[in-house]
Parts: sequence; C-alpha cells; structure tokens
Amino acid sequence: MRMAITLAVLLGCAGMASTALAQEEKAKARAKAQPPRGPHPDSHYRLGPDSLPQEGVPKGEIRGPFTLPSQAYPGTQHTYWVYVPAQYDPAVPAALMVFQDGQAFKDEKGDMRAQNVMDNLIYRREIPVMIGVFINPGRRPDQPEPTPRNWGDRDTNRPTEYNSLDDRYARVITEELMPALRKDYNISTDPERHGIGGSSSGAIAAFTVAWERPNEFRKVLSNVGSFVNLRGGHVYPEKVLASEKKPIRVYLCDGRNDNRGLRNGRYDETRDWFHQNVRLMKALTQKGYDVNYTWGMNAHGQKFGGAILPDMMRWLWRDAPVSTDPRDMTERSFRQPAAKKSAGS
Repeated sequence: MRMAITLAVLLGCAGMASTALAQEEKAKARAKAQPPRGPHPDSHYRLGPDSLPQEGVPKGEIRGPFTLPSQAYPGTQHTYWVYVPAQYDPAVPAALMVFQDGQAFKDEKGDMRAQNVMDNLIYRREIPVMIGVFINPGRRPDQPEPTPRNWGDRDTNRPTEYNSLDDRYARVITEELMPALRKDYNISTDPERHGIGGSSSGAIAAFTVAWERPNEFRKVLSNVGSFVNLRGGHVYPEKVLASEKKPIRVYLCDGRNDNRGLRNGRYDETRDWFHQNVRLMKALTQKGYDVNYTWGMNAHGQKFGGAILPDMMRWLWRDAPVSTDPRDMTERSFRQPAAKKSAGS
C-alpha cells in the first residue's frame, strides 16, 4: 500500500514537471514570436529632403481622379491620378512610372510622397522626365474607394488583383491603363523607360506585371513585397529559377520586423514576408538579374520604403542617357519647366 502511494506521488510529480516544461516551452515560443523589446522598429526611419517640397524646385501637377472601367475584371473600375512634371514637353516622349495603391503613394502627408521625390530628382537630372501614375485597386461602383487608413483588402478587388499569379492585372495596366494614358500624353514606347512599383500586395502586383509583360515594363520597385502564400506568391523564387531570364530590373526592400510567419507558437515560412523577400533576392541573383536590395529593421509598412524611395528611384533609372561633354551647359544645368505654348501657336 505504501509503495502504491509513493508511486502515485512520483507519477503526479512527473506529470506536474511535464506540464510545467510544456508551459515553459510555450512561453518561450510566445516570447520568440514577439518583436524584441526596445524602440519601435520604424522609429529611425524619417523622410529626407528629397521627399519634401524644396524651394526653387518646379512642382509637377497631379491631375484626376479619373475612372477606368475594367474589362479584365468585369463590373469593376480603377481610380487613378496622373503626375505631370513641370518639365514635361508633349513633343518629347516621357518615361513612365506606375504606382499601385496610388492613394498611399501620392498622400501628401503619407510615408512615400512620390510626387515630391519625382519633382526633386527630375529637376536635378537624377531621373528622366517621367509621367507618374497613381492607380488604386479595382472596386465595384458600390464599394468604397481605398484610403490611407483602409487600403481596400476587405472591401475592394485588391486581394484578387494584387496577389494572384496570373496575367489579369497585367492586362489592366497594359491593355486598359496604357491606351488611356497615350490619348493625353506622349509616353515612350521603349519598355526600358517603363517602371512599376508598390508596397506589400501592391509590390507583388508590380512584379507580376513586369514578369507577365516584360516587353511593356522592365523596372520594378518593391517595398515589403507580399511574396508569400496569400495566393501562392511564395513560389516566385522557384518560378524565377525555372524560367528563362527576363529583361527586368528589380529593387527589393524589406525589414527584419516585417510579418514573420509566427502565430500561436507555430512558424509558417511561406507566410514570412522577410524570409520570402530574401529567397526571391537570392533566386534573382543566382539567375543573373539586375537586382538590388536593402534590408532594414522596419515592420510591415512604408516607413523604411519612404525613407529610401529616392535612392530606389535613382538606382532603377540609373541608365537614363547622360552627356559627358564638358561644354554641354544644358546637361550641367537644372531642368527648368517646359515652355508653355500659347493657344494660338
């Protein structure tokens, strides 16, 4: 009898120890899933002078909003705005840069402020004269327009358009948006002078457009790109390695504190934003692509991307023609506004 009681006590103690050990392991897993203590991951990223209006720099004009009915996604429409730099001359073909989630990239109080970046860099000849387009994800007429607070994942066509690995969104850009732009603007027909970018799902959408239509777009800007398993985007590294190399240039940026695929103590690498961006970088590099990348400490958002947007744009557009003639005073001067033609001319 005494031996039975002793055995029961020992078994009970062992069970308690096992439970305590399990709880300790769960606590460690939860602790690992939490960002490290200290400053917020985005706390050191701020906009620099190139992202702010500067005295003496000619300001471009943002026109719109315009509405683009969609045939690729019947029943939906896309809202977009057009940035026209002060230096745009209708007689000279301009480069083109398209930004997904346009409302966020053009937000005058937001993290990107792409129109200011283009104003400053065009003026200083660091990027070519370009038309900028800020396009929102598609929506039905009865659905709300995306805003800086609500990008539309729950109430627009954004998840389908941006995260799917097919060519339907590429058709929106190349077969619907481009013809509409060409009615009003003289845009270069050279795909090397066409760039496209975005953040998060907008970034993978930009990559997909260039991937599906490399003869239309060859420059890709990706901030915290969602190359994860939302709708199969985690397979891009394998697609890159298995496919013939495409003539596209890619700049990736992401942060170590982006969404890391840890939930309730479990890890899913296909939902780890940072890991998947690094995988894509390695695949592009191995395949010999013209790829650049910057890894920060940032969380999922646009703080880091906004801080380095000027550098990303400079790198993507670094092959713009340049004169080395020391007597070329035009090349050595800042770009001034294009001469306005009178109504009678």
